[in-house]
Amino acid sequence: MSRTRKSHEPGHQRKFLVVIDDTPECDRAVYYGSRRAARTNAKLTMVTVIPVGEVNQQWLGVGDLMRAEAHEEAAKLLDHFALRAHNIAGIDPERIVREGNKADEVLKAIDEDEDIAVLVLAAGTGKEGPGPLVSSIVATGSASFPIPITIVPGSLSDEELDALA
Repeated sequence: MSRTRKSHEPGHQRKFLVVIDDTPECDRAVYYGSRRAARTNAKLTMVTVIPVGEVNQQWLGVGDLMRAEAHEEAAKLLDHFALRAHNIAGIDPERIVREGNKADEVLKAIDEDEDIAVLVLAAGTGKEGPGPLVSSIVATGSASFPIPITIVPGSLSDEELDALA
């Protein structure tokens, strides 16, 4: 894994990858990623991952129905945050829906697109900690991660994120 990044070579453009989910802090990652992409003349890519357990039911076609519903919900979530990115920074992000383990699929998306140069995540603000994806990446060794990771504190306001982006 870990393809060489090509975002600064001719014909390529740097991309910020934001993981989209239904957590409250996701909006903070979208806000920061949108502003940062716009200010650095980069692109924004959004990925959402449907857990495999939600789509692997095979009883009487239930699996196909659940998969279709899960993809429809994922598309709605991506549409919502794509509109948000457009309203924030005037950009239209690339949208990706994947199925599987979230951390694994994020790594695969990074490996498959050598223009993805930065992963943007937002940390949760609750007592549960920063969130499962942030915890997973940090616990498995962010030092060996293929690209830089920006972890946006979920408690930052739009104005505070503007100052940082």
